[in-house]
Formats: sequence, C-alpha cells, structure tokens
Amino acid sequence: MRVTELASLLLPALGLAAPVKQHPLGSSHGGPYARNHNDPYDRKVDSVGEGLHPEPYRNGLGTSVLGPRNRNREQQDPDMVRPPSTDHGSMPSMRWSFADSHTRIEENGWTRQTTVRELPSSKQIAGVNMRLDEGVIRELHWHKEAEWAYVLAGNVRVTALDVEGGSFIDDLSEGDLWYFPSGHPHSLQGLGPNGTEFLLVFDDGGFSEESTFILTDWLAHTPKSVLSENFRLPPELFEHLPAGEKYIFQGSTPGSIDEEKPAAFKKSKLQFTHHMLDTPPKIGSGGQARIVDSRNFPISKTIAAGHLSIGPGSMREMHWHPNADEWSFFIKGRARVTIFAAEGNARTFDYMAGDVGVIPQNMGHFIENLSDEEDLEVLEIFRADQFMDFSLFQWMGETPARLVRDHVFQHHPKAAEAFLKSVEGAEKDVIKDLYYKSPEAEGEL
Repeated sequence: MRVTELASLLLPALGLAAPVKQHPLGSSHGGPYARNHNDPYDRKVDSVGEGLHPEPYRNGLGTSVLGPRNRNREQQDPDMVRPPSTDHGSMPSMRWSFADSHTRIEENGWTRQTTVRELPSSKQIAGVNMRLDEGVIRELHWHKEAEWAYVLAGNVRVTALDVEGGSFIDDLSEGDLWYFPSGHPHSLQGLGPNGTEFLLVFDDGGFSEESTFILTDWLAHTPKSVLSENFRLPPELFEHLPAGEKYIFQGSTPGSIDEEKPAAFKKSKLQFTHHMLDTPPKIGSGGQARIVDSRNFPISKTIAAGHLSIGPGSMREMHWHPNADEWSFFIKGRARVTIFAAEGNARTFDYMAGDVGVIPQNMGHFIENLSDEEDLEVLEIFRADQFMDFSLFQWMGETPARLVRDHVFQHHPKAAEAFLKSVEGAEKDVIKDLYYKSPEAEGEL
C-alpha cells in the first residue's frame, strides 16, 4: 500500500485531515487550478467535493506559492486563493467559522459565539452555538437583547414568563424556533437521549454570552438579609445557595409539561415558539425557501429569517436586502457568494457547514451551491421585523424593455433579444436551477 493511501485511511481515524487529492493530471498539467487552465467565465469549482487544491493561477496570470501554506484552509475558501476575475477593490472579511470561536466548556454542555469581536462586519447580529446534553440546563436568565433561536438537532424544553405574569412551556425539536423579547426571563433544557444543539441569535452584534443576567449570579451578589425579606424566609436558609453562577449544569430529568406546571401556572397569551419547517415554502425552480417574520410569528419583532434549501448546482438568485444586513448561517453543504459593494468593489467568499456570512444592507449578492450532488441548507437572518429582498431578475423584467436594452446590450441586438426574452414574465425565482448548461449557445451570440 502506498504511503498516501495509508495516510488517507489512518489520518481521519486519528481526527486529522486526510491528504488533499490533486487533479488526476496534476495542478501543472490539467484541471481548473492548472497554470494553463483558461476560464473567461469564472465558473465555480467545488474544491472540497472534488478533492482539489486551489492554486493562484487564472487565465495565464499568477504563479506558484513557495512559502508556508495552510492547505486545508485554502481548500475551504478557494476563491481567496484564486478569486474570480470580476473581484475588485477592498472589502473587510464577511466570513467566520464557529470552528474558530473560543468554546466555553461546562458540565455536560458547551457554548461558543460569533460577535462583532470575532467578525467585525457582524455589527447588527451576534450568534451563539450551544450544546446541552440530556437533562442539562441553561439556567434561568434574561438578556438586554432579544433572543431568537433555531434548533439544529435533538430536543429542548423552553420556559418563559411574560410581563403580565403569564407562563410558557414548550418542547421543541429540529427546525423549530423560539423568540424571547428583551428582558423576558427564560430557561432551556436538553431532552431525550442526546439532548440538543441550537443556534442563538441576538439583535446586537456587540452581544456577549458573558453579559447575561443569571439567577444564581444575582442571588450570590445580594445580601442574605435582603433575600430573607424578599422571600420571607430566615436568612440562614440562603447560606446554601451556590457561590456564583451555574450557567450550564446537569439537572434532573423533567417530567411532561403538564406534570411540570407550577401551582400558580397562568398560561401566557404570547406564543414564544414556532415550527419553521412547517411554514409553507416558496418554491423555486432549484429549491425552496421558508420565510418566518413578524407576519407569521408575531412576537418576533426584531428578527426575520429565511430557511433556504438550495438544490445541487442551483443558486439563490441575484438580489439585495433594503432593510437590514444579512447574517447567514450555513447548516449543510458548500457555497460561493460574491458581494457587490458599489464603487467597483466586489469580493467572493466560500462557506461550509458551521460558517457565518455577513452581507451588508443593500449590497448585491447571490448564494451558489458549489456541489452538483448535495443540497445546500442556509439560514438568512436579519435584524428586522419583516423579510425583504429585491430580485435583479424581477427588476429587469418589470422595467421597460427599451430601457433595459439601452443599459446592458445597446449595441448587440441579438444578445438584447435573448436577454429580454429570458426575463419575460418577471417572476421572482428565489432559488434558480441549472437551466442554462450549453457552452455552444454562447457562440450563437
């Protein structure tokens, strides 16, 4: 057995990355990253899926890398190594991976966050990825910011209290949401044999998990005489309180919701949870999108979101959002995103599962599934009460044809005719499939 074959078997078993496969002809003789490769149309390359390693060659330009390299990182973000020829100018980073975030490890649970401190462009939204094993509690607490969440795996019980003293308890599973307005106290607990994992979203990029108002932390920093007066109990009883915050800790196994209801339970008039994956989807030619905002989840006044399922080879059409920055979380698959920032500036970023992307308000962009075999699953999240976007396709179709022709193909009648025919009807296609596949058609124009 060859050394490379042996390494491919042993390294994954040890939790290490297997060697990156090169194109069968080698980077200097063939494949999309070869020195002599020519692609004037900047087609996508799924470097991870195809086992290719990006090199800084493009259409006769560039040369090899002689210095030290992080090959795994380059493979995950190939358009930084060999950007499209359309990229231009400067732009701050719009990409971060939760794999690069510090993990706070607690009793049978953990948490990590992506805020403006990790990703400076994440000004409007902060995200927290949290894991709670079976029975593990994220203790009773509240925040200055509103909290929106998406359950990534497993099952979780949530409790909350509204300002009128109404109580709320619900059990959630993968694809479900919750929203707690600013200041509303709540708790979370993992259920079932594997507990739960979820994404928390806060409506302020400067949020920090360390700034949470926590029950045990408050009690530990209140004089026992005051606790005695507040709860009408002898002060000696409070000598048994925890010395500080418990934050995430192993709790007892909960009973059913009916069994858990306190004697003073008064059902809240507010609905703090929503089943996102039960939302009727907007069907596109290449996938579907489910939109949840204050129109179908009324309590969610500061967060709107879309759950996108983008089919193999398909793309979220070219568009922009007029009311907020987009904060994207990639759940599954691999994507290419080019952001147009005006003044001739454009930059392409690549994303994988567990990555976060930011697209500032009003900047044009698309989301392209790099794989021709696997679906791409993405959350688009906004600090807004409603999900809004403008479709470039729809704009072109609903603008007078003469005006469009004069802008984009003024001196090329055949190209203008083909373009105008393609946007006839002006139907927004939120997820587009691979309708155009024939390179020969390019020569006809």
